[in-house]
Amino acid sequence: MKRKSGFVLAAFVIVTALSAMAFAQNGSAPAALQLGASAPMSEIAMQNIDGKPLTIAKAAGKKGTLVMFICNHCPYVKAWQPRIAEIGNAAMKQGVGVIAINSNDPEAYPEDAFAEMGPRAKSVGYQFPFVVDATSGVARAFGATRTPEVFLFDAKGKLVYHGAIDDNAQHADQVTQRWLNEAVAAVASGKPVKTAESKALGCGIKFRAVAAK
Repeated sequence: MKRKSGFVLAAFVIVTALSAMAFAQNGSAPAALQLGASAPMSEIAMQNIDGKPLTIAKAAGKKGTLVMFICNHCPYVKAWQPRIAEIGNAAMKQGVGVIAINSNDPEAYPEDAFAEMGPRAKSVGYQFPFVVDATSGVARAFGATRTPEVFLFDAKGKLVYHGAIDDNAQHADQVTQRWLNEAVAAVASGKPVKTAESKALGCGIKFRAVAAK
């Protein structure tokens, strides 16, 4: 089973690399949000799995806010899911607001449809909001291109960490760099984040088509 999952993840590494090259070649890749910036489109309402609208601003915590771009289908997200749930749930208990955002086009991957998000969140144990970015506009504004890709803001609303969960998606017991976990702990304690950026590794976000004007 581990060999099969490893093969699937390896295959996605190749596909993801090719997708990134295509993005770079056609110039359509959005610019990544810079450290120190505030969360864009924070007042845009997105539908949460509880059926209610929610904004990033409403999800914000007193000590900081963690915004995670994830989905259902991606093998990287699936591999990191237990850690995403653990870190996100713990962050909320420490006064850091958490919101997970699905910006994928469900026509590309039906597994990412809104109807599938609630059951997945329940099965994995997400205790934080999981909302749908119905136009992919929020992901574009953040400059997010991967799932998973995380953005952590401090108590002043400034971006202090951007990148990956940790340095080993496939093997939790082989992780040596716990970037997000350490960044959340620092923000919750009001301390500087030691490692502010890492490379987000995952599936390319399947952006919805931009509506013609």
